[in-house]
Amino acid sequence: MDWLQLFLLGGLAILLMMTALWLVSVAATDASLVDIFWGPGFGLAALTYFALSEGWAGRKLLSLALTLVWGLRLGLHLYRRNRGKGEDDRYRRFRQHYGPERYGWVSFFQVFLLQGALMWLISAPLLVAQLSPTPSAFTLFDALGSLMWLIGFAFETIGDWQLAQFKANPANYGKVLKAGLWRYTRHPNCFGDACIWWGLWLIACSSPWGWITVFAPALMTFLLVRVSGVALLEQNLAQRPGYREYIESTSTFFPWPPKRRPKDED
Repeated sequence: MDWLQLFLLGGLAILLMMTALWLVSVAATDASLVDIFWGPGFGLAALTYFALSEGWAGRKLLSLALTLVWGLRLGLHLYRRNRGKGEDDRYRRFRQHYGPERYGWVSFFQVFLLQGALMWLISAPLLVAQLSPTPSAFTLFDALGSLMWLIGFAFETIGDWQLAQFKANPANYGKVLKAGLWRYTRHPNCFGDACIWWGLWLIACSSPWGWITVFAPALMTFLLVRVSGVALLEQNLAQRPGYREYIESTSTFFPWPPKRRPKDED
């Protein structure tokens, strides 16, 4: 089976998953379900490529394991964070704009099909890493990619945990988290997510022509910075008391020592 057939089958698996999620979301009147399955969806693509490809077993297992660990952790984190809160405001506004009945169909194309297409394109390094039988040994790219993945996973996991602990304290309601990793970047979880995908791309670079999938981590980084991550969060937080001072002192994305010690640090 050649790479195109495998890639198309990965896309088909994602399409089936997104269609099933869409049907559940229509019944539940909650398009937010799609967010929980963003990470696990990449795990499904990786499993599809793993089962059908004939690449070197060591790299296949490495790529699959790292994708599953990241995807399942992210999905579980979002499930816990969103449980019992109803539909996200983003989708609620779209539902009001298009009308409750019409949005059922609109959401399939606007939300589920769009995210599925992005997921499919970004999964390209997962395919390449598992496709080639050579080199049949770990390379420097595998080591660098695993290290980059580990750094990203640490930033994303610790950043999410610190934010959850901060929000769990009622005394912090309306305040801005400026401690821990959040002292050095306003979005450590988004930075970590980007690192994870650059790491998976580096692992794919061990295989012939793996470098050509550079569009995948670049697209993921663009989405994190300009679309669904940093830009959206900054827009929602801009009016929060103390956030303007936080912006002036703290790096947006890449970790960096603060320009000055933030006031009223928590």
